[in-house]
Amino acid sequence: MKKIVITGGCGFIGVNLIRFLLTNDEEISIRILDNLSVGQPEDLARVCKFNRWKDDNPSQWKAGGVFLVTGDIRDFDLSLQVCQGADVIVHLAANTGVIPSIEDPRKDCELNVLGTFNYLESARQQGVARFILASSGAPLGEQIPPIHEEMVPRPISPYGASKLCGEAYCSAFHGSYGLETVCLRFGNVYGPYSYHKGSVVAKFIKHLLADEPLPIYGDGNQTRDFIYVDDLARAVWLSMSAPDIGGQVFQIATHREHTVAEVAEMLNELARNLLGKKGLIIHENARKGEVLRNFSDIGKAKKLLGWEPRWNLSQGLENTFKWFVEQKG
Repeated sequence: MKKIVITGGCGFIGVNLIRFLLTNDEEISIRILDNLSVGQPEDLARVCKFNRWKDDNPSQWKAGGVFLVTGDIRDFDLSLQVCQGADVIVHLAANTGVIPSIEDPRKDCELNVLGTFNYLESARQQGVARFILASSGAPLGEQIPPIHEEMVPRPISPYGASKLCGEAYCSAFHGSYGLETVCLRFGNVYGPYSYHKGSVVAKFIKHLLADEPLPIYGDGNQTRDFIYVDDLARAVWLSMSAPDIGGQVFQIATHREHTVAEVAEMLNELARNLLGKKGLIIHENARKGEVLRNFSDIGKAKKLLGWEPRWNLSQGLENTFKWFVEQKG
């Protein structure tokens, strides 16, 4: 699996994945497709050197080379060109988050359903060996945790529905065409290079650095399974080559449950130790469409991928906080 297409490669997870891949294998060639709506070429440049991809030479692949294609995942003709000659596709590009999907469900559907279909169909037509979909726990909806792969999905947000549809298409392309599809349901990912991300960890850190209050929606007792981005990148890497996992879905998280209020307090303590200050925690109305409790059973990933997380929350938050401080300095 030396020739890799990564959609959304300029985003938070994308740049961390590329950094991880190049560190572990200098011979791989990476082709990135990104519409630059969030991540920018400057973000990619922080982790690697890259060249602009030329559509008049779609066969260009270079060992150790990274090529950036600017475009939209809804452009099927472009997806066919981008996927030519690839061994594996890692489909990260998406409309992310529950709240954006509630505000604009049509956009969420077009990006997450049609965009995923385009790259599955391109994988089929171009003979790509494996397709890895970045999914989440959102397709399962409100369930009694720990959530696992055998639960019946009951999404409660458009985002959850669109991600479930992507998983269904992966299953269909595996069953009908033999494409080796792998769906990875990410926990709440955090880590360095997340300055564009609106997730709770990145948001709290940015508020602390700007001397702004930390907003918690609801009472703060809602729980999430927070996974450090390097652990996530290693799971994606293993999914590229693990045998006999076509058509499978995996929970990629830590099997640990932490409340949002707990994370706010941990970050406040880091701010006190590193910056000599703490932030004011304020509570706002709870938001519809968000589950109250969520953490994952990762037994299947341990067994079939040989993967398990190496970072605990305390270590990961400290590393992330220090990275943000260094960027500001």
